[in-house]
Amino acid sequence: MAEKSQMKQAVVVRVDLKMGKGKLAAQVAHASLSAAEEAMERRPEWYARWKEGGQAKIVVKVQDEEGLQELFRKSRSARLPAALIQDRGLTQLEPGTITCLGIGPGPDEEVDMITGKLKLL
Repeated sequence: MAEKSQMKQAVVVRVDLKMGKGKLAAQVAHASLSAAEEAMERRPEWYARWKEGGQAKIVVKVQDEEGLQELFRKSRSARLPAALIQDRGLTQLEPGTITCLGIGPGPDEEVDMITGKLKLL
């Protein structure tokens, strides 16, 4: 079934940090790229299908670091590519602040099992 499904990536952003728009955009880009690079290594067939299919992605929100960490654990348990992003602390945030999480690319239904109930950013 996974061979026929659509592929997507989700990026989950912490809203409690109240990042500026530019900072938020940069963190989302880091999460998307890092998770995609992991997929290229661990699930190259998923990555290829996602890339050929237009690189679909959604950006959703979570309230705090605890919520982000829980989603990361669930992603790992589901064997989905996942990347937690920590800020270097050069501008708005303290060094090491976990800002967002990239999940996938993976089959829509598998990504939705982790992020399907979250609200869009």
